[in-house]
Amino acid sequence: MSRFFIDRPIFAWVIAVALIIAGGLAIGNLSVAQFPSIAPPAVTITATYPGADAKTLENTTTQIIEQQLKGIDNLRYFSSSSSSAGTVSITLTFDQGTDPDIAQVQVQNKLQSATPLLPQEVQQQGVRVSKSSANILLVIALASQNGSHNANDLSDLVATRLQDPLSRVSGVGDTQSFGSQYAMRIWIDPVKLSSFKLTISDVTAAVRAQNAQVSAGQLGARPASKEQMLNAAVSVQSRLQTPEQFCDIILKSTTVGSAVKLCDVARVELGAESYGIDATFNGKPGSAIAIKLASGANALDTVDAVKAKVAEISKSFPDDVSVHYPLDTTPFVRLSIEQVVETLIEAVVLVFLVMFLFLQNWRATLIPTIAVPVVLMGTFAIMSVAGLSINTLTLFGMVLAIGLLVDDAIVVVENVERLMDEEGLSPKEAARKSMDEISSALIGIGLVLSAVFLPMAFFGGSTGVIFRQFSVTIISAMVLSVLVALILTPALCATMLKTRDSSLADGAGPLARFFRWFNAKFESGKLGYERGVRKTARNWVRSMLIYAAIIVGVGVIFMRLPSSFLPDEDQGIMMVLVQSPAGATSARTDQALTLVREHFLEEEKANVDGVFAINGFSFAGQGQNAGMAFVNLKDWEDRPDDVQTIAGRAMGRFQQYKDGMIFPIVPPAVQELGNATGFDLQLVDTGNLGHDGLVAARNQLLGMASQDPRVDQVRPVSLDDAPQFNVDIDQEKARALGLDISEINATISAAWGSSYVNDFIDRGRVKRVYLQADEQYRQQPEDIGKLFVRSQSGEMAPFTAFSTQNWSKEPVQLTRYNGQPAMQIQGIPGPGYSSGSAIEAMEEMQAKLPPGTSLEWTGLSYEEQLSGGQAPLLYGLSLLIVFLCLAALYESWWIPLSVLLVVPLGVFGALAAAMLSGLDNDIYLQVALITTMGVAAKNAILIVEFAKEKIADGMNVFEATVFAATQRLRPILMTSLAFVFGVLPLALTTGAGAGGQNAIGRAVVGGMTAATVLAIFLVPTFFLLAARYMGRLDTREPDASPDDDRPLNIVTEE
Repeated sequence: MSRFFIDRPIFAWVIAVALIIAGGLAIGNLSVAQFPSIAPPAVTITATYPGADAKTLENTTTQIIEQQLKGIDNLRYFSSSSSSAGTVSITLTFDQGTDPDIAQVQVQNKLQSATPLLPQEVQQQGVRVSKSSANILLVIALASQNGSHNANDLSDLVATRLQDPLSRVSGVGDTQSFGSQYAMRIWIDPVKLSSFKLTISDVTAAVRAQNAQVSAGQLGARPASKEQMLNAAVSVQSRLQTPEQFCDIILKSTTVGSAVKLCDVARVELGAESYGIDATFNGKPGSAIAIKLASGANALDTVDAVKAKVAEISKSFPDDVSVHYPLDTTPFVRLSIEQVVETLIEAVVLVFLVMFLFLQNWRATLIPTIAVPVVLMGTFAIMSVAGLSINTLTLFGMVLAIGLLVDDAIVVVENVERLMDEEGLSPKEAARKSMDEISSALIGIGLVLSAVFLPMAFFGGSTGVIFRQFSVTIISAMVLSVLVALILTPALCATMLKTRDSSLADGAGPLARFFRWFNAKFESGKLGYERGVRKTARNWVRSMLIYAAIIVGVGVIFMRLPSSFLPDEDQGIMMVLVQSPAGATSARTDQALTLVREHFLEEEKANVDGVFAINGFSFAGQGQNAGMAFVNLKDWEDRPDDVQTIAGRAMGRFQQYKDGMIFPIVPPAVQELGNATGFDLQLVDTGNLGHDGLVAARNQLLGMASQDPRVDQVRPVSLDDAPQFNVDIDQEKARALGLDISEINATISAAWGSSYVNDFIDRGRVKRVYLQADEQYRQQPEDIGKLFVRSQSGEMAPFTAFSTQNWSKEPVQLTRYNGQPAMQIQGIPGPGYSSGSAIEAMEEMQAKLPPGTSLEWTGLSYEEQLSGGQAPLLYGLSLLIVFLCLAALYESWWIPLSVLLVVPLGVFGALAAAMLSGLDNDIYLQVALITTMGVAAKNAILIVEFAKEKIADGMNVFEATVFAATQRLRPILMTSLAFVFGVLPLALTTGAGAGGQNAIGRAVVGGMTAATVLAIFLVPTFFLLAARYMGRLDTREPDASPDDDRPLNIVTEE
């Protein structure tokens, strides 16, 4: 094949140009994201039961829905949360690769059978099923600069002007509003109501009757007589629009013409639909909306489109309302990708310089450099076909591939130059002979490097998604690299190379003098290397003892290396969770949020841009004692500290706060897998302990965790039990007084819990009408005596006449996992420990708890457990496939063995570099180890292939091996240095995305360095031993010096 293209170089160029064009077209269609969709698909069911406490909600709604969640395909696990705020959320997580649309349809079908069994109030509010996206892409905040608009005004602005247009922007999957739109609030005065012998049900009925849209038909509607000459629509009554119109609603009238109107017993105003959340931006009134990314959408394009739409809409906002972005994940994505692209360019430059150092010829150096854009662009085309995106993982794969893909071209060019030098052949003849010699080695190298990454493409779970990015990218690059080395490179050699007298080493300039010095030193070193190879081969026992020690070292380091899933990244954002004591009001929570705001805006002003605080909502749940803040950090180059340092200082400051808990959290590298770094577990009640027993077990576990240095910031992801005021209805007394139980329930539910009546029109938009007792009638326990129910005889009976009241401590939030009561707990590893160590510590502590609980890992920790279990299988499969490929290629069992024996040398270097750099045994290290295996084997193939050819030509086995090692030294060093320098920018980079780049870069540099330095001496020994004991070949060294005091151990008397 190579001869065909050597004679037709233009044909070779046409193929190269076609690859570049295909890649250019593909780049325009590839989506750009920080990571691919790593998190498994999830579907969320949400429902609302106004006024219900957590226990009521769990018994009447959560469990009813959970019992129907059976027989759903690929369901991994599900968790639920029932809150005293009246909301329930059930999240179902599916296996990786499940179609989220099909999963959503299946969940909706199951929900259909549960809906009729739910309370009427829940059905009236609606049960929503949506594809869940845990990661927030962008938070848009509105703030009033002079305070003339309050949080309710801004929330209505978000709901009515921003939410709908933004949800329609291409790439937006879901939106979450931190606030609510306006609602017509009817604040009842129960004392006045009772004085008119009216009840809350009377008010509800009157509002529904008089605030109605009536369909009254038409005048002259068909059928009509032929004489009918008029046709017109009839309007009887329409929805009310203003508080004044609601005030005029008639509740009761008498025959003498007097009437009781709504404003006689209630206060009517345009208020908020929900008062659960209050937000501020840098201390000013605010509201916000969070944007979540649609599956498969381009993060950068989506944020640009959203910001453009916000800029357009905000032109019509009041003058004092400003727009801010307290959470924006895309600068990190953009910077990460820009940094990897810069690394890519730096790698190409460094590789070019290494090749120029060895080849010392501009033309010869240019040939492998031309291969780089051809192969990379071709790889983009294959990525497009494979459905991959341009993300940090695929770009990492590109950087790794650069060092690998020039290797093939270097081997070709170096061999052509050597034949031109030694045999005086013309470039075309040298290219033909060179390709005859090394084509099988090139195919072997391509096979090995492709095979070593092949198993990664077939692994499941989130780990499999990450592995697949690398494997598809690198295998594509390797296959294209071999094709370019067989098609384009020999054609370029035949047309571009000149005879050796054009070498830059032959001039008189400083460059020529440097090259002559370099060549002299290299030749001198080469002679020393030959002596070293002979010595190592003769003293094979000592060599193998050193090799055995290295293998032991690999095992020791691997066992001691702490494990994790992915390295932490400084993404320019952090969050703070606030949890006040049980039963605390929003005023107390606001004090904690004020402390958070003041700390970041004053003590961390060099690092922080802004703080958006939310009172009443956090990832732990909703309630007056919950709060959180989004802290937006300045650009990486504009701040002195990284996010971990800032979070550490904040933790030290917040630990001194006594009225609650404040936790600064750093988002994990992959936010889809959770909100915080560290570990995530569920303590499940498997022994029917009950709520109190489970809380006691949780508290015992938290107590042990606080004493263990391996874990830190261990916290429950739920709100603590709080005081609850219980009203017990005496059924007998109620019936004796002639009261209807349903009327009693409706009265207290509406008065203290609020009741949705119907809708009204506000500036052309349909909004809700809510009815509730005014605030002074629901502040103290004794206020229950001001609520009245009308008996059948028309008498008004106060609640105190037929009920008793008491206090108890009840759950504010109840969580379940896979249908069983559970408590979610999160934490981070202690200083100097990894997440793997923290996971082990929590398992040890849970084992000490009394029987009746089990520990289940979820989110990020679930994926880490999965990836840790897959790693040994991955390494084993990779080695097996490489062995089988080489066995098929060489039609031999012993030659592949001599190649694979080199693998532990590279692994030793990678693990040593990881340990010295403080890296964890994470997914990136696993990729680095696989890469090191392939590249280490490649060096061995270059020696073994050449030795095999010389043995076939009749040369003595020992001499052929030494000759092959000596002759291949230059291309081995050149390709290895090209690879190391290609990856070096990854190892040295800082700033956005540096965590992942360093993790891969440092391990690969360490592995490649060790594999090269050790392998060039040990591979000949491996080959000779395999030839002697498995190949049954004569491996004696001819003409051995009789006075050499070292025994010639590798001999045979066959």
